[in-house]
Amino acid sequence: MKILVIGLGALGTVYACLLSLSGHEVTGLSRPASIARIKEKGVKVSGIWGDYNTKLSNVVANVSELEQQTFDMIIITVKSFVTEEIARDIAPVVGDKTFVFLLQNGYGNFEAAAESIREDKLLLGRVIFGAETLAPGESKVTVIADDVMIGSPKNLIIPEVLEEFAEIFRKALIPTKASLDIMKYIWGKIIYNSALNSLGSIFEVSYGELARESVTRDLMNKIIEEIFDVLRARNIPMFWPDAETYLADFYEKLIPPTSAHHASMLQDIRNGRRTEIEALNGAVLKLAQESRVPVPVNEVIVAMVKAKESFSLRD
Repeated sequence: MKILVIGLGALGTVYACLLSLSGHEVTGLSRPASIARIKEKGVKVSGIWGDYNTKLSNVVANVSELEQQTFDMIIITVKSFVTEEIARDIAPVVGDKTFVFLLQNGYGNFEAAAESIREDKLLLGRVIFGAETLAPGESKVTVIADDVMIGSPKNLIIPEVLEEFAEIFRKALIPTKASLDIMKYIWGKIIYNSALNSLGSIFEVSYGELARESVTRDLMNKIIEEIFDVLRARNIPMFWPDAETYLADFYEKLIPPTSAHHASMLQDIRNGRRTEIEALNGAVLKLAQESRVPVPVNEVIVAMVKAKESFSLRD
């Protein structure tokens, strides 16, 4: 397959490297400052899935360099706040047989991309393995809590096609399954990240430490309970009937395999980059306000992360 990976950060590097080694023709789009190094040294993956290194078919800094080309698969791994812009930029290289995978955090990526790309071309991915950037084009896979799940939010893509794509990723050593309930998985991750990513960035500790400390554990409980209030008010279906059931899985199944992990949001703040808080607790706050559901803890968390982000950007 001819594949374009948008964003050669931690996650994009994993996909670009492993798909290339699986025999696909992979082009990467990265920051201009990283292009020379990636072209010279290729992309490298290390960590719990093993060590891999390869050179990509092409590396570019701008979609305009890909004029007259179309791709079978486009994988978007950039931050959620640039989804609408990226979708608009790549629309000219989305052909009749192209499918676009949104492998990003948070809520609203599908809606943002659909402004420029047909909904039956878009797939969402729930990615719940962790990776860290070691250098431009070098990524380390550190943890995995579950298989990647892919699907069409409105089930506009037939199951056979979804399964074909899942098999392509599995052959590239990325554990992946297809689902007709992808939004349930996406919301599960939004809840997970809204509790762990936000508080992990505020207190600068690992997920396991957040769970062990009674004060932060109580804060996470309140964040999650408020999110379930919003989901219930908006009739959004979930795998869990209530917050209590989710919390049991959260502490017993979801946190243990990622207990040593530190929030990507914290990495963004430390590096003076904008965070994705608006697509996580911020999205919850927006939906809550539309439905007139009080979410005071999430509201404070959004304000605290934004304040910390502002101080970081100022420095």
